[in-house]
Amino acid sequence: MTVNNSEVSPVPLLFSPVSLGKIELANRIVMAPMTRVRAGSSGIPGDLMVEYYRQRASVGMIITEGTYPDYASQGYVGEPGIATDEQAAGWQRVFEAVHAEGGRIVLQIMHAGRGTHPDINGGRRILAPSAIAIDNKTFTEKGEQPYPVPEAMTTAEIRAALEDFVTAARRAIEAGADGVEIHGANGYLLQEFLSPAANQRTDEYGGSPHNRVRFVVEVVTAVAQAVGAERVGLRISPEVDLGDVFETDRDDVLATYGTLVDQLRPLGLAYLSVLHNEPGGDLVQELRRRFGGKLIVNNGPFGGQTTREQALQQIEAAHVDAVVVGRALIANPDLVERWQGGHPENEPRPELFYGPGAEGYTDYPFLEAA
Repeated sequence: MTVNNSEVSPVPLLFSPVSLGKIELANRIVMAPMTRVRAGSSGIPGDLMVEYYRQRASVGMIITEGTYPDYASQGYVGEPGIATDEQAAGWQRVFEAVHAEGGRIVLQIMHAGRGTHPDINGGRRILAPSAIAIDNKTFTEKGEQPYPVPEAMTTAEIRAALEDFVTAARRAIEAGADGVEIHGANGYLLQEFLSPAANQRTDEYGGSPHNRVRFVVEVVTAVAQAVGAERVGLRISPEVDLGDVFETDRDDVLATYGTLVDQLRPLGLAYLSVLHNEPGGDLVQELRRRFGGKLIVNNGPFGGQTTREQALQQIEAAHVDAVVVGRALIANPDLVERWQGGHPENEPRPELFYGPGAEGYTDYPFLEAA
């Protein structure tokens, strides 16, 4: 039988390989970093987390949930850490399970900054750029409580936090992670330095956009030097006003984030990850141009769950190099197979996103074998 090759449909670019630095992805679907609070009081990934990530290894790359580099920076009850060798050993089991399925996985390092509480971080001090509290409440082991007023960090404490990021990155790579992602988004410590609403310092870390980006540049540079820039990504969320960062002035946003990516460009990072509702818009594309490297984008909470059609469109329009997907991957561990074949999807169960058990975590059904 003769096959007419002209009639064979090409594989959509979404399902084609791409390299992010030294990380080789089999497809351009990336699992978003999503807090799932299943690590218990120890912060050590256990069997449940190993299975959760293993199930989703068919995506091009998994970005883990935010992981605290030291105990004071823990932002959620049940959040995993990489502050100890025991926690790193737990993550090593996760990495090995994902690699056994042919997957790629990077660990997201997240310092909560003022976005925590003493009843979450074991009674430790709450540090931030400035002594300004988040006007909201957070869930602790004693129930909902208002965020406390943080202490403004000294320059010595800023240096110590930087070293915590570096130590966490080294632990992750030594445990077998394919890379690390520095969390500079969602209102946590690094974005607190970027935001004029959260950062009202008068020293070299505050005031002008150039000063406000200083700490983020120092952290990313130090981590890149420690583990290799081609294994390091940075996540940012310009204009996403989570945790009272309030980046409402577009000119200031462009000046701040433009300065940030200008200074990071020479490093040759693996990728820049942007959370924004307009991946093809002027802001994101200007930052992409000035960054000069691979861009991955997540629509986040805007406009509902990411669909196959949206992902295909973003890739085919060349707005991004890979699409970061959240809720659809919570509900569909075999999402790549479903999207490739145009199969129906499971619906996520938001009421079970956060909790201690397997329900709503590792019990979503796979496609039945043909």
